[in-house]
Amino acid sequence: MSIASAGPGPDPAALNPLLGDWQTPFGLPPFDLVGPEHFRPAFEQAIAAHEAEIVSIGANPAEPDFENTITALERSGRLLRQVASVFYALAGADTNDEIQAIEREISPRLARHRSALYLDDRIFARIDALAARRGRLALDAEQNRVLERYRTVFTRAGAGKPADTKARLAEIAERMASLGTSFSQNVLADEKGYSLVLESEDDLAGLPDFLRDAAADAAEARGLPGKHVITLSRSSIEPFLQFSTRRDLREQAFAAWTSRGESGGATDNTAIMAEMLALRAEKARLLGHDTFAHFRLADEMAKTPDAVLKLLHSVWEPAKRRATEDAAALQSIAQDEGGNFEIAPWDWRFYAERRRKAEFDLDEETLKPFFQLDRMIEAAFYTASRLFGLSFEERKDLKGYHRDVRVFEVKDAQGRHLGLFLGDYFARSSKRSGAWMSQLRPQHRLAGAVTPIVVNVMNFARASGSAPTLLSFDDARTLFHEFGHALHGLLSDVTYPMISGTAVSRDWVEFPSQLFEHWLEEPEVLKRFALHYRTGEPMPDELFERLMAARSFNEGFATAEYLGSAIVDMQLHLAPVEETPDFRAFETGLRRELGMPDAIVLRHRLPHFAHIFSGDGYSAAYYSYMWSEVLDSDGFEAFVEAGDPFDPTLAKKLRDFVYAAGFKRDPEEAYLAFRGRAPEPGALLRQRGLVAPVEAEA
Repeated sequence: MSIASAGPGPDPAALNPLLGDWQTPFGLPPFDLVGPEHFRPAFEQAIAAHEAEIVSIGANPAEPDFENTITALERSGRLLRQVASVFYALAGADTNDEIQAIEREISPRLARHRSALYLDDRIFARIDALAARRGRLALDAEQNRVLERYRTVFTRAGAGKPADTKARLAEIAERMASLGTSFSQNVLADEKGYSLVLESEDDLAGLPDFLRDAAADAAEARGLPGKHVITLSRSSIEPFLQFSTRRDLREQAFAAWTSRGESGGATDNTAIMAEMLALRAEKARLLGHDTFAHFRLADEMAKTPDAVLKLLHSVWEPAKRRATEDAAALQSIAQDEGGNFEIAPWDWRFYAERRRKAEFDLDEETLKPFFQLDRMIEAAFYTASRLFGLSFEERKDLKGYHRDVRVFEVKDAQGRHLGLFLGDYFARSSKRSGAWMSQLRPQHRLAGAVTPIVVNVMNFARASGSAPTLLSFDDARTLFHEFGHALHGLLSDVTYPMISGTAVSRDWVEFPSQLFEHWLEEPEVLKRFALHYRTGEPMPDELFERLMAARSFNEGFATAEYLGSAIVDMQLHLAPVEETPDFRAFETGLRRELGMPDAIVLRHRLPHFAHIFSGDGYSAAYYSYMWSEVLDSDGFEAFVEAGDPFDPTLAKKLRDFVYAAGFKRDPEEAYLAFRGRAPEPGALLRQRGLVAPVEAEA
């Protein structure tokens, strides 16, 4: 399906703000001028321009060299990247019916366009010729890496295969793009379409003020003034499950949350998942791999499914032991309170909160007043300043794609402009759930010093009126996590877009983000920024000590629900593909085989597992969070060993070999350069509190 042409008339660039060079500060997209009507003609022109550039490169009669082939490819497609970056920012974080309709049209069109490039015989012949003559080309290390990556990407797309194979691979890519878009739009529709309306004070039983206020605001936004509404945004549903004393309502809300994408109606994702798995398996076979998991991992740090499963199962056993012990403890609390029932998944968070209060005298109502959103943003900026010399200035004269988006200019230690950081923090119905980092423009030096424009998207519940928005400790950790991704993009210091910032292997990309989380727990950071929103007083020492003592509380649950999803993802992409798999039975069977406690479900059930079905980003790769955690837990121990969480020598190595390096090096080489040795896996178990103290000392 083609995108409608803009047709004859005046110069499109003069009428369409997406086209031409943006005369805006720092090249920030002119969001205030862009409407949905601009995207179809802009995509059409941008795709045509890129196609012409590709034809020119392939038809160049000169002998292939790095400049006329690789650099030319890197320079091509600028207009298309410009248009797509704006479009997908809106499609993810501020969508509407018009944007979604365009997304359904443009996603397969872009996939077809990418296939045309990666399966172009003339382009691949030039890349192949360069690779064969690499030793005689006098390339520097970065150019060698970029050439290697180009050949790998083209080969993995099917370049060099017979014509019929390439044609089928192109069909698969196009169809997969359509299916991934439909999957994510179905999940968003289910999230938007659900409201648990709390009619009476009895329905509100147990809910703290911050959640009541958020629920009142959600009701107001849905045209139900005077009532309270719980939505399927994680910032709404999780605290409801944590605090509501109405077990029947917890069960009702939990059922809706875990059945997103499984409605049996127009938004049901079952058929989409089945077709995607079949297409992935076919693609893998066409490219010479046994399964999609084998294909996917061949270009990651892990290399093989066996290596991944070995890691996941090595952590599973201690996690299961802890989770089983925790389940028994929660069951005991429920019985002591008169609960004549077996603990169910909708009970876990409720009784875990009671247990935390009993064992550590710690609860969300005590902690939240110290975690103001604005202060946590400042804390992340402060950490980046202490480690890397960065400064952040809010630019209220610069506008993002939504009124909630805040724009910050980032400068380096010498006061030079480094890039722009956009923070989009609040949940809304036009935004998909979760938290993520994206780039409106990657850093590179192909056309002078092109600075990055990086976006962090969250889904925090906004406070009512002029009250400050308060976060849970987990929310604050999420903010630090995504800001770690942002720093990976902002600090990038490479020449070529192909290897810029976060354009690295999937099981390396989570290392910088997860590593950055550690600084949230540093006393210097918390004492400075965890200030009570009413009194301005810092968190008391005894509360800080209780918070740190409870760090690994409920870790059996958190690890088990994550590992369950990671193992299901891997096994799903290793299993023989049936025409219509019974996904619920697959999940249930694997949970039973693992011995997962009945009261714990997968963190992401398959019908809404966007990581693996909204695209190929984390398909057969959800394990990467844990793979990276081996690195981040061991990596932060380097700062602990140095006796200074901001040790300048280590911070410089971290910047040079991790945050600024993009994909200039193989990840194992990069880690060795930073840490001085290979990672020690035991640090992961110590970090998660899944080993006893004696074991940790051994």
